[in-house]
Amino acid sequence: MKPALRVALVASGVMSLLGALAFFLQWPPVLALWPWPGGRLSNVFIASILAAAGLPVLWIGVAAEAAAIAGGALNFAVMYGGMALLSFLRLGEGKATRPLLPFALACVVLALVCMAMFRWSRRLPFSDPRPAPSMVRAAFVAFVLILVSAGGALLLAAPAVFPWRLSAPESQLFGCVFIGAACYFGYALAKPQWKNVQGPLLGFLAYDAVLIAPFAAHFGKVDPALRLSLMVYTSVIVLSALLALHALFTQKAWRIGRKR
Repeated sequence: MKPALRVALVASGVMSLLGALAFFLQWPPVLALWPWPGGRLSNVFIASILAAAGLPVLWIGVAAEAAAIAGGALNFAVMYGGMALLSFLRLGEGKATRPLLPFALACVVLALVCMAMFRWSRRLPFSDPRPAPSMVRAAFVAFVLILVSAGGALLLAAPAVFPWRLSAPESQLFGCVFIGAACYFGYALAKPQWKNVQGPLLGFLAYDAVLIAPFAAHFGKVDPALRLSLMVYTSVIVLSALLALHALFTQKAWRIGRKR
């Protein structure tokens, strides 16, 4: 990997993690970048997505694992492409409380850049050709099914998918996030090398770390009609975090950073 690309990846990862911190702490100048303001938990969810995006990108830059770019780039291309489409569809409705055109145009540019990155990196070889553990591959199948089901329901603005109330635009944009993530895990299943699953596992671990405490605190004040959603969502967070920790850090043969 060329030094300039490594620097760009590391810088992008750090910026995404800083954005996650800003959304988690509810910093107004950064919250203003999101066109549909929501409640605290919606901002925490956005923080979790930025963290889930930033940590794998940072790892790819540090590890110089160029082939691992493809899965994340596909994820972002689908996510930003969907967000751009939804934003342009809503431009004529005049319902956004903040300027929507800059957000829509930024999503288009990011989607095109990510698709170009995917096309460039998808044929690159991985430094470690070993297949991913069967346990991880089985879990990824479950993750894809969950993400596609939940993402589809969010795109349809179905109620009670999240354990708090979402506006229709929020629901649909979050649906794009889930569908993009499903593509990330699906691509890892299509190319199940160990290095190709480390990025999604790191992303899920960051996502879980941001959400677990706010979700635990939410049990004391959740709408009774949404309690089941909170229980299911929290269970997925806990189980996926345990899987990521086990696969990445406790197994000597597979531990992240270990040379084969």
